Amino acid sequence: MAVTTPPHDTAPAEAVGPLMRGVSVLRDISEAGGRMTVSELVRSTGLARSTVDRIAATLARMGYLRLDGHAAILAPRLMELGNAYLAAIRLPGPLGPLAEKLAEELDESVSLAVPDHDGIRFVHQTTRRRAMSLTFRIGDLLPAERTAQGTVFAGYWSEEEWAHWRARRAADPDGHDFLPALPPPHAAEDGLTFEERAAAARQQGWAVDDQLIEPGLIALALPVRAPDGEVVCAVSVVSHTSRHSAESLRQSLLPRARDAVAAMEERLRESRPAQEGQAEEEQTEGRRAAKEQAGGLADWTNSSKQELGAEFVESLARGLTVLTAFGDGRAELTLTAIAEATGLARATARRALITLEHLGHVEARERSFRLTPRVLALGYPPMSRTTLSEIASPHLVTLVQQVHDSASLAVLDGDLIQYTARVATGRIMSVNIQIGTRFPAYAASMGRVLLADLPPRDRAARLERTELRALTPRTTTDLPELDAVFEHVAEDGYALVDEELEEGLRSLAVPVRDLDGRAVAAVNVAMHSSRRTVEQCLTEILPELQATAARIEADLHIAGRFTRIPTA
Repeated sequence: MAVTTPPHDTAPAEAVGPLMRGVSVLRDISEAGGRMTVSELVRSTGLARSTVDRIAATLARMGYLRLDGHAAILAPRLMELGNAYLAAIRLPGPLGPLAEKLAEELDESVSLAVPDHDGIRFVHQTTRRRAMSLTFRIGDLLPAERTAQGTVFAGYWSEEEWAHWRARRAADPDGHDFLPALPPPHAAEDGLTFEERAAAARQQGWAVDDQLIEPGLIALALPVRAPDGEVVCAVSVVSHTSRHSAESLRQSLLPRARDAVAAMEERLRESRPAQEGQAEEEQTEGRRAAKEQAGGLADWTNSSKQELGAEFVESLARGLTVLTAFGDGRAELTLTAIAEATGLARATARRALITLEHLGHVEARERSFRLTPRVLALGYPPMSRTTLSEIASPHLVTLVQQVHDSASLAVLDGDLIQYTARVATGRIMSVNIQIGTRFPAYAASMGRVLLADLPPRDRAARLERTELRALTPRTTTDLPELDAVFEHVAEDGYALVDEELEEGLRSLAVPVRDLDGRAVAAVNVAMHSSRRTVEQCLTEILPELQATAARIEADLHIAGRFTRIPTA
C-alpha cells in the first residue's frame, strides 16, 4: 500500500521560493475556511505585505482567488488542482455512485478515504441529512489512529511507517497538525492499542471506530483493493450512538458493506484499461490536448505579465500549472511529459516538481512523478461545500455592473421558481425581489427556461396541476400556446417575458447547465419596461447574460466534477 512521503523541513537549493510562498497562502486561506483578509495572511504566513499582494494578484489572475476589498476568497476554479488528483487516482468517479447507493440502502453516511502518510484523507462523502450530521469534507485530513479507515490502512504499514507514526505521536500527541476542531483524543473503549487494533483489522478485514474521533460518532471501515491486490482506499459507514452501538453497527451493516466493497472492487476491475492500446490511446489524446493547452498557457502567461507587470508572479503560476498536467489516464508522468503538457522548459518544470515534492504535493517514483492526496489541502475542503448560489453571486455582481439592472438566479421547485441569489441595481426605481421569493414558473422568464428543458411529459404533468391564472392582461395561460412558447425557448436558448408576470416588468433569462447538460438553474436580468425595448434587451442584455451564464457554468463544472453542488 502506497503511503505518501511527508514534506521535508529544509527546502532544496533548487526550490522555487514564490511557489512555496503561494502554496502557503492557499493553505492558510483553506485552513481558515476559504476567506482571509490580506492583513491576516501577512500575520499567518510571515510574508511582507507587498509579497502577499503580489501572490494574491497572481492567484486572482489564475481564477483561484477572488479579491473583495481587503479579503482574499477562494474561487471554484481552484478545485481544478484537487480534481487533477481525484481524476488521476480513478477512485471517486467509479466508486462514488456505489458509495451513494450504499448510503441510500443503509440510511447512513458513507465515506471513501485514501492513506495520506500517517493520516487519512477523504476523497468522497455521501452525507445523510439529519439534525446531527457529519461535517467532514472532501480533502479533510484525520489522524489514522482515530479513525476506522486509518486503522485499516495501518494494518499494512511497514516498520518504517510505524516508526514515523510513533515519532509524530510523540511530537504531537493531540493531533494539532490535523483538523484544528478535533476534540482531544481519549482511550479506545476496547482498551486495545492502535497497533493491536491495526493488526486485528488486517486479520478480520474490517475495523470499528468507537467514538475515537468524536464522542457519539461511530464508524465501520473496510479496505477496497485494486485488481493487483493493493489496498487503494477504504469505505466507511458512519453513524451515531443514538442509532447504533459499535457492536450493533458491525453486526447489522457488515454484510451489506462487504457486498458493496465486492461491487467496488469489481467496478475497479471493469474500469481498469482492458488493453494496453486503450491506455496508449488515452495518453496520445492527453498529449494532443496538452499541446493545445501549452500553447494557450504561454499566451496567457505573456498577456498576464504585460497586464499586471511586477504584480504577476510568473514562477508561481507556472508551478501550480504543473499540477494540472495530471488527470484521468495521466496518473504518472515523466518530466518530459509534464514539460510538454505545460509548455514549460524542462529545467523550469523540474524546479517546480522539486518544490512540489518538497511540499508533499508530488511524489517521485524512479523517473516519473505522481500527485499525492496532499494536493486536496489546497482549497478543496472549504470549496467542496460550496453552493450554486455562492458560485453565481460574484458573476451576478459583474453582470449588474455591466447592464445596470438587477440580476437573479433561480431554481425550479415543483410548479414554482425560487430565487436563490440576487444582486439589485442601485436605481431609485428597480425590481424589488428577495432571495427565497417564489413565482409561478409558467409566467416567469427563468421558469420558462427551466420548464422548456424538461421532458415534455414531465412538463405537461407540472402544468396540469398548476392553476394557470392570468397575472396580468398579457399572461399566457392557454396550454397549447404555452407549449409553443416552450418549444421556442428550447430552440432559442432564452426566454423573454414582457409584462406577463407583472405589469411594467420585463425580464430575460437563460439556463445554467450542469456537466450533464441539464438546466439546473436559470439566470435573468429584470427591468422596468420603460428601460429598454424588447429589441434592445436582445441586442444589449442577451449577450452579457449568456456570457455570465457561461462563466457560472465553467465554475459549476469544475466544482461539480467530484462533488454534489446544492442548487437551492
